[in-house]
Amino acid sequence: MSVFRKLAVPALAATLIAGSAWAENVKIGNIIPLSGPSATVGQQGKNAREMAIEEINAAGGIKSLGGAKLELVFADSESKPEKGVAEAERLINTEKVNVLTGCWNSAVTYPTTAVAERYGIPFVVPVSVSDKITDQGFKTVFRIAAKDSWWTRDQFSFLKDMQEEFGTKVEKIAFVYENGDWGKGFAGQWKELAEKGGYQVVLDEPYPSTATDLSPVVQKIKRSRADVLMLVSNAADAILLTNTLAEYKVNLKAIIASGGGHADPSFLKAAGKSAQYLFDIVEWETDVNKPGAKEANEKYNAKYGQNLTGEAVDAYVAMYVLKDALERAASLDPAKIREALAATNLSDGPGMIVGYDSIKFDATGQNENASLVMVQVNDTGKGLERITIWPKSARRAGYTPVFPMPEK
Repeated sequence: MSVFRKLAVPALAATLIAGSAWAENVKIGNIIPLSGPSATVGQQGKNAREMAIEEINAAGGIKSLGGAKLELVFADSESKPEKGVAEAERLINTEKVNVLTGCWNSAVTYPTTAVAERYGIPFVVPVSVSDKITDQGFKTVFRIAAKDSWWTRDQFSFLKDMQEEFGTKVEKIAFVYENGDWGKGFAGQWKELAEKGGYQVVLDEPYPSTATDLSPVVQKIKRSRADVLMLVSNAADAILLTNTLAEYKVNLKAIIASGGGHADPSFLKAAGKSAQYLFDIVEWETDVNKPGAKEANEKYNAKYGQNLTGEAVDAYVAMYVLKDALERAASLDPAKIREALAATNLSDGPGMIVGYDSIKFDATGQNENASLVMVQVNDTGKGLERITIWPKSARRAGYTPVFPMPEK
């Protein structure tokens, strides 16, 4: 038996392709955390999907399918792998969805994609970053966001680009990170990339996130005479480190953070001027210089009372990736939708508000062009804010990054 499920009503498919005056809805199953510890981010993804689908349907739906409308069917994973797997089975067998998306939590997405693969149902992953999701050899899985190891890759690509743009050489790097799996994972990748880049690692210092005094760590940073400090921190320790670095007047050419605590809204409020000139890598920022990004964010804010997040943007873009693939597939046959997704090369249109230039999937199903966005904290006259500076094509118009940092 083929892994690709055949369309149940071939005659209807033929009618749809011919472009009849009526059309069957395209059912998109969405497995996301709507309760439990990740419910907030799950709701953001739900909102973004609904906004995109409203736009797509209002613009005429899928024209190659006779104007078929996209219909969202949601299932709550509760952030539990076993629940995600059960919901995938239900959506495929009972709801008869044509495509699946989800699941935000990598631990849920990993086993759930195996269900989709078994049935031959295309599975679009907006954002679940674990590398192993696209390392399984599956043919039905397509991830839009950058995977975990690309965060560190892009930090080093950014550092290289800054040196070239400003003619400032970096030789010595210090690694300081929280001592959990997240920090240790980043540090292991940093070491490999530093070696490849010819940098000298002058400090490799894990610390407990629960620390109430990080002055010993800061003193080690100062003694190391590093050019660049790379950080992985949660909110409380990001604030403590930043303020202590300022207190000890540690001079560095750059501080490069890794999202997390440095991207938390509480960070800028508590660190204030001590955070000025810091660089931070994230999925997306509201000021990214891409057509339609400002308008999409304003619309989302008006509808839901908050700005788009990186995760929400990936969910929004995922709906436009599906629209593009469905138009080219001109069929509800999962095998044809899969083929169309595999041939994706989307570079424009209302959904392309990401920081990079196009969406194109490699043989593993990973979007090979996905990259992160680097911001700099600075005051341009309106108080401290996060300003998109990299990739250069997404840099806020009229802003020149400050590199190296001024001496204290």
